[in-house]
Amino acid sequence: MKTSTGTNRSLTQILMGIIMATMLIVTCTAQTDIQFPVHVGMKPESITKGFNDNYYVTVMNGKEDGDGELVEISKSGVKSFAQGFDEPKGIVFLDGHLYFSDVTRVWKVDRDRNATVFIDRESFPEEVLYLNDVAVDAVGKGIYVVDMGATKYMRDENNDLWPLDSKEAKLVPQLGRIYHVTLEGHVAVAQDISPLMLNPNGVGVDNNGNIMVGSFFLGNFLVTRDGSLTPLAGEFRGADAVEQDSKGNYYVSSWALGKAWKIDGTTEESTVLIDGLQSAADFYLEEDKGRLLLPDMMGGMIYSVDINH
Repeated sequence: MKTSTGTNRSLTQILMGIIMATMLIVTCTAQTDIQFPVHVGMKPESITKGFNDNYYVTVMNGKEDGDGELVEISKSGVKSFAQGFDEPKGIVFLDGHLYFSDVTRVWKVDRDRNATVFIDRESFPEEVLYLNDVAVDAVGKGIYVVDMGATKYMRDENNDLWPLDSKEAKLVPQLGRIYHVTLEGHVAVAQDISPLMLNPNGVGVDNNGNIMVGSFFLGNFLVTRDGSLTPLAGEFRGADAVEQDSKGNYYVSSWALGKAWKIDGTTEESTVLIDGLQSAADFYLEEDKGRLLLPDMMGGMIYSVDINH
């Protein structure tokens, strides 16, 4: 009996030890997960997941040439990954490289932090004025890049967007385009100018491979259907990022309004997911974790926004 009791006690102690060790590992893992919101610097614009499942953010910083940078967020913290850019904006991870726009060119950065100009302004078939969002194409063989066109006509003396019924709104030129760039560097117009697409900002690809566009000035969320740009219901002035999840729901942020919405893919009814930010910029849809990782550009923060409510 003594031997049996001793054996049982030993087994119990071993089991308790295993349980405690497992709990410790789980606790340590949970503690090392990235805790959002995260401060990343001055004027973060766009975020994506890249090397080693870390996150990479384009940070514009001030107005000085070359003071923009690429910042890495990992479980170890926040650090600068690459420097020397002007106004880095939309970013994606494709074919083992980070690609992001920068005013009139597109950069390519490898895992060793080497940055090279992938596409310069002379490579575009039309004059480009202000490149913004970037998205991976439907087959993963290239990227879409948005040129917002002439942004100086959008705002009044207080830096607010002109009312849509104003005479000034009618003077905003149709110069915005979307370009497709192959991994070999060939550039072509994917979506030409349109009165529905004044100052396009966000670009994405829906579940059918169609281009989605966010018109910053007009507030249209546009989807190409049967070859034509078609607006979804609603007005989202200052539209920035546009995405669609696997269930067909759409997502859009507004830089001007500091909001992000979820739009039902069937009814097109929109629900506010977050409000009150200084400027909701180009988010990363991380559907497997049920969230948007959303930069508040003027606030310098990256927020985690629940998409399941």
